[in-house]
Amino acid sequence: MTKTYKSIQCSALKDVAEFMCLAARTAPKTRGRDNLIIALLEPEDKEKVIAKMLEIARRDGRKSFERDAGNLKDAEQIVMIASRKNAIGLDCGFCGHPTCSSLEASGGVCAYNSMDLGIALGSASALAADFRADNRLMFSIGKAAIELGLLGSDAFLAIGVPLSGTGKNPFFDR
Repeated sequence: MTKTYKSIQCSALKDVAEFMCLAARTAPKTRGRDNLIIALLEPEDKEKVIAKMLEIARRDGRKSFERDAGNLKDAEQIVMIASRKNAIGLDCGFCGHPTCSSLEASGGVCAYNSMDLGIALGSASALAADFRADNRLMFSIGKAAIELGLLGSDAFLAIGVPLSGTGKNPFFDR
């Protein structure tokens, strides 16, 4: 039987999403310490995230969350990449504290957690681009996933990367 494009699209985007997770995991990390949480949203979690994004849009007056929630209806896969809040131990002061122990005592965030998250996101989205899969980094997805607890209690900063393989990128009508 002839394989339809829809079947090919679903299979290819699942593969791309899994390869993106691998690219994020193997991206360089400060001092080799991996504080990342990497996941793919299941369809039922996607619906929960969409509902939470709409709630946040109303609650906080964030119209962009409503727009992004609409975009997710066209996403075949959603890759989630988050960071835990763990100091790296360099006592560099980039966080605004003189030492990592004073940062941890304050409940603050290590600057390297955000940098490592950014490097992982760059690696994952570059891989998606290599396969010509439409994608966009969305903090709105990450905020909703964190509020829902989908990434565990220690995820403090997350970005969602929806994927699509249609004739027009649904994530860039801004």
